[in-house]
Amino acid sequence: MPAYHSSFNEYPDIRTVGNLAILPVKTKFRGPAPVADPNEADIIDETLDLFRANSLFRNFEIKGPADRLLIILILFVSDCLAKIGSARTVPNQIEASKSLNTLAVDNFPIPGDANFALNAHYAPPASRADAEYLRGYLTQVRQELAARLVEKLYADGTGKPSKWWMSFQKRRFMNRSLGTQ
Repeated sequence: MPAYHSSFNEYPDIRTVGNLAILPVKTKFRGPAPVADPNEADIIDETLDLFRANSLFRNFEIKGPADRLLIILILFVSDCLAKIGSARTVPNQIEASKSLNTLAVDNFPIPGDANFALNAHYAPPASRADAEYLRGYLTQVRQELAARLVEKLYADGTGKPSKWWMSFQKRRFMNRSLGTQ
């Protein structure tokens, strides 16, 4: 059974930096990301929908630039769950939000950096300006993804993260990690 791919691979005229898609995002965080239609699903919604199914796969065939962004975001969700799971005490929603927002804005490698885990599958940005744009875009997307993940984790109102999500904290998509934990 093949893994689930991004529906945004089909979109025409997607801006790319290196070979990573720059897709519109519904966000409340400042940054360079294009603004998405609030009534449509964006790449973050798609990441959260596909995370649990795709994290069961070891192989993933990249079919377009949106798949490359999907891989980075799925690996980031995995790192977020590991961060929450590794806390000494079970964090409440506010503590988890602070912890994941810090993880999202921490310095992280981008494609082309020597310590980026998936350099074999990603082209580096063409210029320093593109690299800075990509870092800003990924920071903004990571912040929004962390905020939406916390909403999903604590949606039941018990003050504890969902066990159905936390059961995936030890699973590694493609047996990889971004190493941001």
